[in-house]
Amino acid sequence: MNAKVEAKTFRLDGLKWLLVALLVGAAVAGNSYYAEIPLLYRVLAIVALCLSAVFVAVQTAKGNAFWNLLREAQNEVRRVVWPTRQEATQTTLIVVVFVLLMAVILWALDSGLGWAASKIIG
Repeated sequence: MNAKVEAKTFRLDGLKWLLVALLVGAAVAGNSYYAEIPLLYRVLAIVALCLSAVFVAVQTAKGNAFWNLLREAQNEVRRVVWPTRQEATQTTLIVVVFVLLMAVILWALDSGLGWAASKIIG
């Protein structure tokens, strides 16, 4: 992209973010103003306005970058080698045993130090 297109996109990004804020504000204000309308219709209107706001936000440079980040994260999640049920169970048991062991050690240390402090203080 040349500098003019980037500058124009940057200027328009501010307007797009303003439109996003206005759409979200309209959803919030409309929900309060039209409180007598059945909840289902208000929710549908809020969802429509929020989806419109997301669509406009994705058209900005930062919104597009965030959307690409989400897609790349989804691809990374697909590549993860997840543990089997047995591995997850064994790891969980190891963690639980370690936590219980540390709790007993800290309880004993606290009790010992408390007993020592009470003997010293009187």
